[in-house]
Amino acid sequence: MASIIRHRKVVTDSWQLLKPRADGSAPLIPESGDIIVSLAVWLDQRNVLLPRPGRLGVWLDGDDELALIAEDLKNFGVVAVHFPQFTDGRGYSLGRLLRERYGWRGELRAIGDVLRDQLPYLSRCGFDAFDLRADQDPQAALSAFDDFSEAYQTAVDQQQPLFRRRILASPDGMEWS
Repeated sequence: MASIIRHRKVVTDSWQLLKPRADGSAPLIPESGDIIVSLAVWLDQRNVLLPRPGRLGVWLDGDDELALIAEDLKNFGVVAVHFPQFTDGRGYSLGRLLRERYGWRGELRAIGDVLRDQLPYLSRCGFDAFDLRADQDPQAALSAFDDFSEAYQTAVDQQQPLFRRRILASPDGMEWS
C-alpha cells in the first residue's frame, strides 16, 4: 500500500484508486475493499457500487460539475480531486466549493501531479489528504506546512483576514495600539 499525507501525518493508504483501463473503458470493480472511482463510473454504476462491501470514494477532474454529486456526498468516505498538471488550478476551486458551498466535512484528497510546494495552498482550500506525485517524498514534504507563518487572506482554514485577527487580539480593539 502507498503512503499519503493525511492530517499532516504520513500514513498508509487503504484506498484503491480505480483508473480507467488502457482502452479508456471503465475499470473492473473489486468485490470488496475501499475504492475511489471517477465521477463517470459513479454516475454509470451507482446502483452497483452502493450495496458493495467497503467504503466508497469519488474522484473529480477540474471540469466536473459538483452539482452532480451534491446529493450523493453522504455516500462517500473520501472525495479526491485530480490535478492533471501542477499548473492546473481548477482543483483548488473545487476543494473550496466542496467545503464552503456543499458543506463537505469528510476527507478531501488531492491526487495526480501534486507537489510539495502546493501543500500549504491546497490545505488553505480545505484539502486534508495528499497523494503526492511518485517522485515526491511524503516525509520530506511535511515541512511544507511550516513554510508560511501567517496568511493575510481568508480561506477555508482561516475565516478571518489578518487585520481582523490583529484587532481582535489587541487589548483595546485597536490594531496599532
